[in-house]
Order: sequence, then structure tokens, then C-alpha cells
Amino acid sequence: MKINWQRKLTSRKLWIAVAGFVAGIVVMLGGSDETASMISGAILSGAAVVGYIFGEGLTDMANSQKGGDEN
Repeated sequence: MKINWQRKLTSRKLWIAVAGFVAGIVVMLGGSDETASMISGAILSGAAVVGYIFGEGLTDMANSQKGGDEN
């Protein structure tokens, strides 16, 4: 069984789950809600960048295989 890591790492559901888990741990360990919110925001912002980079890479790869011009 082959795992599609690109699809998994660009999944919004995964990153929301990770951010929620980390926020819960921060609060459980005595951190403030504000700190948990900032950490969750940073995780989700990073996930957006990763998703964009993977998406653009896949688009560029598809265009190069078709012999099309880059826009």
C-alpha cells in the first residue's frame, strides 16, 4: 500500500486537527487561551503556505509534461 504524502500534507483537515490538538495541549499545560490561539494561527498559516507551494509545484509539473507555457 502506497501512501500519497503530498495529498496528506496538503489536507486542510489534517492541519486543523493538528492545530486543535496543539491548542488543547497548550491550555492543558497551563498556557493561556491567547497563546493557544496564536500557536494555532501560526500552524494554520504555515499549512496554507505548504499547500500553496505543493499546489503550484503540481501545476508546474503538469504544464511541463504537456509542453505548455508557464503563466
